[in-house]
Parts: sequence; structure tokens; C-alpha cells
Amino acid sequence: MARQLVHLIFPQTRIKKPVIYTMAKKYDVIPNIRRAKITDEIGEVTLELSGTGKNLARARKYLEKNGVKVEPIVGDIVE
Repeated sequence: MARQLVHLIFPQTRIKKPVIYTMAKKYDVIPNIRRAKITDEIGEVTLELSGTGKNLARARKYLEKNGVKVEPIVGDIVE
């Protein structure tokens, strides 16, 4: 099982949508929220994703297709 740390930036139109839940169910990945900051204007989430490499790539494409900016994180910033 592969693991990725990513920083997600949600636009205002996606803050109240279950994007992470839907991604996890649809692509069989396990999300672990490490940090989150949500306001009325923007949502920022540091997320650890676990799953097969193929499913992680599909999950990332799904997030981007839904307007979420996905930035990879090198190392574990939340220790």
C-alpha cells in the first residue's frame, strides 16, 4: 500500500461538498486528515492518503477535476 501527503485547497464552491468522502469511496483510498482550516471563503486540508498507486493517482485526478488544488508534500510536516 502506498502513502501520499498532500495539501488540498478547496474553492468556496466546494467547501460544503463531501469531496474527500466521495473520493475515498469511489477510488478505495483511506484519507487521514492531519490538519484543516476552513473559513467561509476557502478550505485548506493536509491529508494523508493510503491506497494502491493506481488508486491514489485516480483520486488525485478526481480532486483536481472537482476544482480542488492538490499540492504534494515531501516529508511529514505533522509530526
